Amino acid sequence: MSINQLIFRNLKKNIRNYYLYVFALIFSMGLYFAFVTLQYDSALNEVKASIKGAAGLKAASILLVVIVAVFILYANTIFIKRRSKEIGLFQLIGMRKQKIFRILSLENIMLYFGSLFIGVFAGFSISKLLLMILFKILDIKAEAKLHFSGEALVQTIIVFCGIYLLVMVMNYAFIKKQSILSLFKATSSTEDKVKRISILQMIVGLLGILLILAGYYISTELFSGKFKSINELFYAMSFILGSVIIGTYLFYKGSVSFVSNIIRKSKGGYLNIYEVLSLSSIMFRMKSSALLLTIITTVMALAIGLLSLSYISYYSAEKTAEENVAADFAMTNQKDAKQFEHLLDEDNISYSKKEIHVVQTAVNMDQIIKGGKKNTSVDPKKSRLAVVSDQEIDGMDVSQEDVMLSGYSDLLQKFMAFKETGTIKVKSQHETISLNFLGIKKESLLSYNFTGGSPIAIVDDALFKRLSHDKDPKLQGKLSLYIGINLKSKDQLQHANELFAKVNQNDQHLSFLDTFNKQRSTFGLIMFIVGFLGLTFLITSGCILYFKQMDESEDEKPNYTILRKLGFTRGDLLKGIRIKQVYNFGIPLVIGLLHSYFAVQSGWFLFGSELWTPMVIVMVLYTSLYSIFGLLSVLYYKKVIKSAL
Repeated sequence: MSINQLIFRNLKKNIRNYYLYVFALIFSMGLYFAFVTLQYDSALNEVKASIKGAAGLKAASILLVVIVAVFILYANTIFIKRRSKEIGLFQLIGMRKQKIFRILSLENIMLYFGSLFIGVFAGFSISKLLLMILFKILDIKAEAKLHFSGEALVQTIIVFCGIYLLVMVMNYAFIKKQSILSLFKATSSTEDKVKRISILQMIVGLLGILLILAGYYISTELFSGKFKSINELFYAMSFILGSVIIGTYLFYKGSVSFVSNIIRKSKGGYLNIYEVLSLSSIMFRMKSSALLLTIITTVMALAIGLLSLSYISYYSAEKTAEENVAADFAMTNQKDAKQFEHLLDEDNISYSKKEIHVVQTAVNMDQIIKGGKKNTSVDPKKSRLAVVSDQEIDGMDVSQEDVMLSGYSDLLQKFMAFKETGTIKVKSQHETISLNFLGIKKESLLSYNFTGGSPIAIVDDALFKRLSHDKDPKLQGKLSLYIGINLKSKDQLQHANELFAKVNQNDQHLSFLDTFNKQRSTFGLIMFIVGFLGLTFLITSGCILYFKQMDESEDEKPNYTILRKLGFTRGDLLKGIRIKQVYNFGIPLVIGLLHSYFAVQSGWFLFGSELWTPMVIVMVLYTSLYSIFGLLSVLYYKKVIKSAL
């Protein structure tokens, strides 16, 4: 038999083990080529000045290479070990190690570069779809065309040739250092199996759970006001990151076995066939894969968390724009407002106008802020608020001794909690006035350039005039008049915004539509990039766990043969396998979801105004796609069980 015949026979024999590996290769290579194609697409160049798309896609392509490279190298490690006996047989019949390496290299060239060719074709085919999705997310009015980039092809070939060289170096090192005897033992020594749970392992298990819980608790207190300085906040974040990652590692190293052992002891050692196949198996196998599972869980949590936060910002873009602008158009001087009104009248666009005069004053709010002087989010004695007259606010009537606050956003609620009653001291240039606090409303009445994100104070008109005549020039600045213009028909908003752009030459005024589009473009691009990186990691990590199950199923095949001979049916064994896959895939998924939930929960308000809907959508979608690999593992075990007898 010639070398070429041997190579083809080996490929044919191992194709059933390689099919998902080949799929993952094609998927990874195709996605990378599609990303790089977007980077060189002329349609994207037309809009990159506004969305910074090229820079973001370039950074994403680098991260994509790292994810794919780690996956390919790990998958190659599994498959080279699975073929260790075959390599040992080659040596027994007299083949030199260099010749064996040559055979494996030629096989890998056919498999790897065949996948690269198909992947490039697939990436070219979906590049237009990706561009259409990106344009849809960013609401960019541009035509997406199917575009083949020679630069993208060259870059893809260079990157994956580099990864292929790393694979070959790994294979050569494996063959070089292994003796014939060790090759025949390689597959049987991959798992660290122990017979009993030690006291140390119990301590490690408890410590892992406690560290994770400690990290979760600190994350819930991160912005509660307990950490009084930037350094304390930094140390708290560092503790959360360290405790959760180390706790996750210790969880896989000891907690899973510890909890499983407690369950087993509670049954007095009498386990049914389903528990033998599931519970007993994961007790010892997860310990040997603790580092791998920690990496998978951590990156999974990072992907879900970042995607949730970017989707929260994208999902909340409209509400954020409403809070920042407080009208369809917010203007700060009469000259530009009159010019804009003239343009609207010429185009028969109906609108309403609201003018609010504003005075900036220093205030002391230590008696109405919960925590008072101890509150670290704001210095009550050095706060500055915009003050307006109750006569210019519809439906508002405040006496001379009272004050009402308005503009209590979700972000502000996290940093500043108000009491129901108290006193606010308002200071003009020459006097300080004490006012009774009546409460605070969520409604935004002024645009962000007047408030800076703080609430505004509504006072009696007579008091407002008094403050206006005695205002501090250092605090007032140039902005003293807010002009809010709202269209009566929102269908004309786009056309009115084009007219507004002619007036707003110096960007001193705000438009709801511009603010909304800017928010959506920025976080839409981030969501697009994080989403595809997350999808790539999902596919690669799912494949890694699937490959491990393939490996375990081959190791456990003799056990299935014995169980079948004892009278257990395929259904009996398969039910235990299903439970086992729920543990194998479910535990990393649940821990990853918990990590991401507490990470998002601790600071979601910095990104938008809506938490649950975006986060639940992301988690449900990720869980659904991830579960596919658990199903594939069950189907593979089904084949192994069928062939066991």
